Amino acid sequence: MNATTRPQALPRDHYRVFRSIGTRWMDNDVYGHVNNVVYYSWFDTAVNAWLIEQGALDIHAGGVIGLVIETQCNYFAPLAFPQTVQAGVRVAHLGSSSVRYEVGLFAEGQAQAAACGHFVHVYVDRETRRPVPLPDRLKHTLQSIL
Repeated sequence: MNATTRPQALPRDHYRVFRSIGTRWMDNDVYGHVNNVVYYSWFDTAVNAWLIEQGALDIHAGGVIGLVIETQCNYFAPLAFPQTVQAGVRVAHLGSSSVRYEVGLFAEGQAQAAACGHFVHVYVDRETRRPVPLPDRLKHTLQSIL
């Protein structure tokens, strides 16, 4: 994005898989909407839950783990308890040991995202914390939403 390009809310069809996430009372801040830090936890929840459900990530015993090295979010409309949020996910870039996920957060039933962002995971060996090639199962799963 260049200095004159303004971020835009994206539609649902930009994303490949969705996860519903219930907001909690404690997610709201004193301004009456979900605090910005909660959005990043929803990014993590949407991506990692999907990977675990697909059998592509074993957070307890797997030899490979994903470390977040970059994250960003643009906000377009407020979300607040007691709304249900629908997180759309897609893979924007798949490297040999890294993945850029794009996530859109939607108020349930809305066509345009209330927030859009991304984060980058570098997959590393659990013990050495050194980058490793994506395991085949993980790579195949990620390619399905590329």
